[in-house]
Amino acid sequence: MTNHSETTGSSENGDISQAAQPGRTHRAPHEGPGDERQVTLRTPAELADALPYLLGYRPEDSIVLAALRDRDGRGRFGGRARLGIPASPDDWAGAAGQLVHGLVTGSERRGVRPEQMVAYLCQEPGRGETGRDVMERLRPLAQKLRVECGALDIPVVEALCISDGRFWSYCCDEAACCPAEGLPMGLPGTSVLAAAATYAGIQVRGSLSELRARMLPREDAVAVEQTAALDAAAAVLVSRILDADGRAEVAEETLEAAERLMRRLTEAPPVSGVPAEDLRDDQLLGHDEAAALILGLQDRTTRDRAAAWMEGDEAAPAMRLWRALARRCVGPYGEHAAAPLTLAGWVAWSTGDELEAREALAMALGADPDYLFARLLHQACNEGLDPESIRRCLREGREGGEGAGAATADDDAHGGPSGAREPVRSSAASPPGGRRRNRSLSPPPHAVRRRPPRERRSQAGRRLARTGRVRRGAEAKTTASAPDTGGRGLGDLRGCRGSPCSPASWS
Repeated sequence: MTNHSETTGSSENGDISQAAQPGRTHRAPHEGPGDERQVTLRTPAELADALPYLLGYRPEDSIVLAALRDRDGRGRFGGRARLGIPASPDDWAGAAGQLVHGLVTGSERRGVRPEQMVAYLCQEPGRGETGRDVMERLRPLAQKLRVECGALDIPVVEALCISDGRFWSYCCDEAACCPAEGLPMGLPGTSVLAAAATYAGIQVRGSLSELRARMLPREDAVAVEQTAALDAAAAVLVSRILDADGRAEVAEETLEAAERLMRRLTEAPPVSGVPAEDLRDDQLLGHDEAAALILGLQDRTTRDRAAAWMEGDEAAPAMRLWRALARRCVGPYGEHAAAPLTLAGWVAWSTGDELEAREALAMALGADPDYLFARLLHQACNEGLDPESIRRCLREGREGGEGAGAATADDDAHGGPSGAREPVRSSAASPPGGRRRNRSLSPPPHAVRRRPPRERRSQAGRRLARTGRVRRGAEAKTTASAPDTGGRGLGDLRGCRGSPCSPASWS
């Protein structure tokens, strides 16, 4: 699949009075003061226009489902789910099943089972294609969505294809309202719904690709210089991180440098436009500074302490810093982006931006699928849990001054929250012929002796800088408790009832 992230939301910002069919009146209450204003959606065109406001962004190359439930004789929008359109039609059935069952399960978990669905397929034409070609090519996918929903007794009342500035309905074949050549989409921001959304303060933030671009590694000439800086920093820092006393010193240096850079970002003059803002932040961050911070944040105790910059005046500069660091995880250091991307996702979620939170956390899992902290936060965010329990525990740890470097060299086996139960690799369970992954920070002595010093430094910078994460092939997984760090990390939240990062909550 091109994208395995699911963004199921529990917000309910629209009503539809009956099935979404031509000639019927569809009402969506405007969530303004007193819920008095309503938007009437009468046609498939207005449903197509509503999609960006349902998601908060303009989807690209996406399957989108919007659940409907009955309230006082009207269909009210419930959860939404999005999945990338698989490149191979052979994967369409699996994608349709995953999306439908994920949305229905999530809705049922919140106590509201969908009664109807609206489906959207959004994809731009490829070379030599027209929008109508895209619509016809995706017709089997639309049918698979309808079959999956029908198997759960949930009818799809409208299925739309949006491509090349036009839309088509898979449910209506009346030429008078849904001609074969499709109908043009309205200009963005010109509909009644757009006006109502603006009045309500609802913003559409462009496309997901634009959002991701703010956190993707740079691919210009600067990337070569940044890689060299990361290699040089790894040669110095890795040996210190492998030592218990050195790790504590690196942790303090990392946090002090991060605070200094956050002040620098805060004091920078404002500029206009998102690209200009990111370029300004990149220019304020030196290669050596970025390299030291990226490597320092691979220690999860340090990362947990940095996660406390999650609210108030600290949140905005912290978010800018984590985005900038993610953009510096270039070349062979792409896996290191899991730490700053997870911190960016956490700050976004903590400050109420669930869209960027989900994307940042999905990108973190793309960089390192085994990164436990990102997995915990991504699941909690998707399930609509309240981040306040995590904030409360972080505040308590910050006020108590805990987790300030008490970790030992074996504490950070898997990049997860300190104290959490996380998967480790079992030597005895290694498959025949498979190589085992060493979960200790210290590489095996024989492995060190076999490498010349220069190659050893390179391996340390690219694999051991993750504080012991040495990839050596596939092994079977078992579950064991991570060693006690002596401090209170994000995973050690057993005293915070209801925290999504509590081991008891994620058994």
